[in-house]
Amino acid sequence: MNKGMDQQEKEQYTKSVKRISLILKLAALAVIIVGVPLYIFIFHHEILEDASNLRNIEHWLLQYRGKSALVYIGAQILQIIICVIPGQALQVAAGYLYGFWLAYGLSMIGALLGSAIVFYIAQFLGHDAMHILFGERKVMEMLDKLNSKRGMLAVFVIFLIPGIPKDLCTYAAGISKMKLKPFLIISLIARSPGMMCSIAIGRQIMHGNYHSAIIIAVIVVILFIIGIIFREKVFKLFDAVYDKLIQM
Repeated sequence: MNKGMDQQEKEQYTKSVKRISLILKLAALAVIIVGVPLYIFIFHHEILEDASNLRNIEHWLLQYRGKSALVYIGAQILQIIICVIPGQALQVAAGYLYGFWLAYGLSMIGALLGSAIVFYIAQFLGHDAMHILFGERKVMEMLDKLNSKRGMLAVFVIFLIPGIPKDLCTYAAGISKMKLKPFLIISLIARSPGMMCSIAIGRQIMHGNYHSAIIIAVIVVILFIIGIIFREKVFKLFDAVYDKLIQM
């Protein structure tokens, strides 16, 4: 009888420890996603102002001389992890300092590493806890939607449109059952137009071609409108690409 009670107590203890562990993981994820950005926004708003100022970023990167490229990649990773930090000015500054292709390459490396880190952070801290908070059935319904073609299409659109908080989507993908490789490929492809536009604008500003920078921005807007008009063809192309990606 005592042995039976001991076994029952051990199982109850194990469940309690697991539950506490999951709650702590979820709390840590909440701190990263909400707590740190809120703290920066309220108590260190100057960080956001500096991160939006092209000249400040330029002077900051130039302080590191030959190591500035590595610092830029690190800043790009940090900007993805702490999603409240704006990334456009950082990319414009990169275009200004490094030239188009080097800036694009460094930006893609930073986006790749940052997205992978965020994906695994969310997967480690949030996946199991979601089942406890919302129940197995609701979570599975949500995951089915995220893992569908339309779910991945939604990811593509979110990363494609400027101004949307893309990096929150990376946390959501990590909590879901999306595979990392297809997610990274789709998100990086979708990031590229906006990233290229920011870098190209920075490059034009470097040469004093402010009119060219404005023209680039206008062209991007026109292409975006064309994409909306021909969205059905875009969706079909996306479905074909997605079918190939999930086989990887």
